[in-house]
Amino acid sequence: MSVDHLDELHGLPAFDFPLPDEETELPGPDAVAWRISYNPYRDESGEDFDGRFQRFLTEVDPSRVRALIIGMWGETYEGDAADAIERLLAAKDRLTSLEAVFLGDIAQEESEISWIQQSDVTPILHAFPGLRELGVRGGSGLSFPAVTHPHLRTLRFETGGLPGAVVRGVAASHLPALEHLEMWLGVEEYGGDTTVADLAPILAGGTFPALRHLGVRNSEIQDEIAAAVAAAPVVAQLESLDLSMGVLTDEGAAALLDGRPLTHLKRLGLDHNYFSAAVEERLRTALEPFGVVVEMSEKGDEDEDEGEVFRYTAVSE
Repeated sequence: MSVDHLDELHGLPAFDFPLPDEETELPGPDAVAWRISYNPYRDESGEDFDGRFQRFLTEVDPSRVRALIIGMWGETYEGDAADAIERLLAAKDRLTSLEAVFLGDIAQEESEISWIQQSDVTPILHAFPGLRELGVRGGSGLSFPAVTHPHLRTLRFETGGLPGAVVRGVAASHLPALEHLEMWLGVEEYGGDTTVADLAPILAGGTFPALRHLGVRNSEIQDEIAAAVAAAPVVAQLESLDLSMGVLTDEGAAALLDGRPLTHLKRLGLDHNYFSAAVEERLRTALEPFGVVVEMSEKGDEDEDEGEVFRYTAVSE
């Protein structure tokens, strides 16, 4: 699976803030999600990330900006996201309408997801109490100590390896408005050491009373996760559940079918799976008559070597 640039954020279309020599008509400050990015390998303008961000604050009324997408801030495998976060925090008194931030909108052609050096991203939440959405791409160096935030509705982590400490930090956070939680767990080789035990407080329900969508995706232990989800009290409060992109086999599907009822869901995401045709039919027969949209069209890749089968998550390196 290719990891591409965002098309939108917070319901707003993404718009690339132009290079200094580009003659581009700028949209209204609140009409788009502004993408600020600096690629040192392709950008010959002489303007680095800091210069671009400062020019953005000058040419666009920051008090009306609702959504910001932070792309490359330089050589992402050498410099972490801390400097980009500092630029954002320094402008907090000017970005008074900011509702959404995505940190690390870096496409695969620019940098593999595992090369993106992240940082502690919770200062963004402390600086912007009105934030509604926070998304992060890249798990290397990522930190998320427990935080309290009254208004955050969407929290998303896209990684090829999500540290278990991040999941534990999320689970220990007080986020009473959180409706949408998505986590790409990735693989152990790239730092993905999250366990089912780390997810347990979230799956138990009650941690996030407003939660309506849960995505636990892109995991090499997806069958174990499916079994845990099948018995999880949190499922009863959900409208959609996404277990896609991982190594999900007939074993995990059987656990879901034998677990707590899923017939109340509007959507069940199971794309990039390793199901047999018989199990796919069982899932459709059990859920689609109740109006559940079951997504499982995409198959995962697998190799065989000397009789051993190797299966892969959708995103790792």
